[in-house]
Amino acid sequence: MANTLVTCSIVAKETLAILQNMLGFAANVNRDWEEEFTGNQSRGYSPGSTINIKRPPRYTYRAGRVSVPQATVETTVPLVLSQGGTDLNFTNFERTVSIQQFEQKMQAAVCTVVNEIDRQGCDLARLATFNTIGTPGTPPNTQALALQAILGLNQRLDEMGAPRDKQRQLIMNPAFNAAAVQGLAGMFNAQDKLSSQYGKGLLVDSLGMGINMDQNVATHTNGTQVVTGTAVTAGQSGASITVGALGGTMTKGTKISFPTMFAVNPQSRVSTATLAQFTLTADVAAAATVLPISPAIVASGPFQNVTTTTTAANFTIFGVASGAYAANVAYHKDAFTLAMVPMALPPKNTAEVSQMSDNGFTVKVTKFFDGINDNAIMRLDVLFGWAATYPELACLYAT
Repeated sequence: MANTLVTCSIVAKETLAILQNMLGFAANVNRDWEEEFTGNQSRGYSPGSTINIKRPPRYTYRAGRVSVPQATVETTVPLVLSQGGTDLNFTNFERTVSIQQFEQKMQAAVCTVVNEIDRQGCDLARLATFNTIGTPGTPPNTQALALQAILGLNQRLDEMGAPRDKQRQLIMNPAFNAAAVQGLAGMFNAQDKLSSQYGKGLLVDSLGMGINMDQNVATHTNGTQVVTGTAVTAGQSGASITVGALGGTMTKGTKISFPTMFAVNPQSRVSTATLAQFTLTADVAAAATVLPISPAIVASGPFQNVTTTTTAANFTIFGVASGAYAANVAYHKDAFTLAMVPMALPPKNTAEVSQMSDNGFTVKVTKFFDGINDNAIMRLDVLFGWAATYPELACLYAT
């Protein structure tokens, strides 16, 4: 019986299948911007490792007959590619075994790659998402709490203008999933949903959300600054806010809000009656007097996102000092973007190489020989990048 040799093309095919099946978070985000790389490469040039994704301009409504021309302002979000992968080392004897016997090694290698892509995406969601609800340390394990969690997430996405086009997702950590299954156990009437939930132990798509459990949901830890922060200088806008000297540290990704400053609907600019929230874009040391935040505070004009500038009052931190919470995330597909693009191939006759792409996923497999040790070294490479293109279309649920 002839052996099935472990060729690069076979490994690339099998790797690609595993990659697509395991990337739950990445499979439900925007993938459209890969064409910016691959399309330009096919035309003979490359945009480099960074592309700037344009966000559409906004305008204000004009009442009455007299024209009021407005400037068109386009903003951009950078997406930066980075290379990564994992490497296998096997002897010439091992390379003659069948792909079925080699599958366990390959799956373990691919899991490493998949986990890192997914982990980076979940951490981006933790850092970039500013809308946050929930109570740290309180899992939604009753019917009332579970309903409140999912409906509250939908409410915040509605307030921020997220479309209701069946492209909303909720990514939960194992604890949130277990609590939600318990809390919503009596809510489903459809037998197929009951069977699926009971058989898999995973919450099924519910209440307008596609739902997935992900062990890579990030955990955020606040700094030592107490929840009621220092006084804010009144009348401020922008991405740097002056405050009184901090009594403790604040960590990147910490969520804050300012008194009487409410979020507005992005199109009507009418208050949502919900306090606007912001995320720190860098760590802040004790005694610091400036908070770097996102989004920038805009109190008027086409990009208005709050009802007013800052007032002379203390800001508030979400959570507790030095406390930690899981950053489960609900989002519309366009909130985050992942690009995985083909890489340049090595010169012919220097290595055996295969690169495959399908459904936006690309993997390159390269094999070269170590004659001294009679080893064949196989490397799996991916080139990918994440961007928070519309973080306002996402909301964290803290548990």
